[in-house]
Amino acid sequence: MVYFSLAFTKAAVWHGEKDIRVEDVELRPLKENEVKVKVAWAGICGSDLHEYQEGPVFIPVGEENEFTGEKAPLTMGHEFAGVIEEVGSKVTKYKAGDRVVINPTITRGIKPDEFDRYDGYAFIGLHSNGGFAAYANIPENNIYRVPDSLSLEEAALVEPSAVAVQAVKDSGLRFGDTVAIFGAGPIGLLTIVAARAAGASRIVVADLSQPRLDLAKKAGATDIINSGEKDAVQTIRDLVPGGVDVSFEVAGVAPTFKQALDATKARGIVDVISIFARPIEWNPMQLTNTGVSVTASIVYTKKTFQQTINLIASGQLKPQDVVTSHIQLEEIVEKGFEALTKDKSQAKILVKLSGEK
Repeated sequence: MVYFSLAFTKAAVWHGEKDIRVEDVELRPLKENEVKVKVAWAGICGSDLHEYQEGPVFIPVGEENEFTGEKAPLTMGHEFAGVIEEVGSKVTKYKAGDRVVINPTITRGIKPDEFDRYDGYAFIGLHSNGGFAAYANIPENNIYRVPDSLSLEEAALVEPSAVAVQAVKDSGLRFGDTVAIFGAGPIGLLTIVAARAAGASRIVVADLSQPRLDLAKKAGATDIINSGEKDAVQTIRDLVPGGVDVSFEVAGVAPTFKQALDATKARGIVDVISIFARPIEWNPMQLTNTGVSVTASIVYTKKTFQQTINLIASGQLKPQDVVTSHIQLEEIVEKGFEALTKDKSQAKILVKLSGEK
């Protein structure tokens, strides 16, 4: 059973590198297991920026994605929240009027939750039509209720916050641990927030951009290092003799990966969160000589996504300080993607769709 109550929606559509167009697109018929969400707020992610600057990176071109059956051109946006306007005939858990946030990961769903994310996945908004639109049709399994204590604007921060929460969990960070974070982009900033909420006693952040470091301080970093002016590793070891307990690599380049290893104490942990654009050269003796362990994080489990909602709603996790701008959908190229490309004082930019609270 399908519904045909809305034929078109305004959306930001990826057509190619440096080619995102705000245009009217046809909203496909609602499937029986989907809900139609009136989008309130959506965030621009670093992966969205990569698609704009140098795509296709994730977006399927030519052949349809194996998980979604879709390909470019498609509507971007995978960090979003809104209100359900319509439900498919087989939707049982939700109704029109429910406030929801979207978990954009589409997985095979065969393995247990903790392993499911490593068995292949796609993203709503990268591999299929997403949330930079007035309306979006989303599978019931990808939506979560937004508690009354959480605004829809704050709910749009759940997805990137869940990435950071999962990374902190994967690292095994314990209450009182010392932390170094290499990279103060949006996910690096949210990792500060998550590490602080998890009980880190000291959080040292290194980056080349002073505006980003200023944001890091606002987000809760205890110490900031401009690695263009100071030796980041030596400065961290001066602050924390012997090295930190846990380092997070959130820049995705060879120098920061090696620095993260060198800044970590013997038998400590380095967790890699970033997506590396290209292979790097590296000598594993850095591990052999120190006993440092390297782990990595990709997306999040369903459990972590729900925990992140709960943590933000309770006030234990406070990601709001990473938001640097609010823009309209029509401004998404110039004040969104171009601003993030050129202005390092920008971190998380939220796009206002309906603007509902």
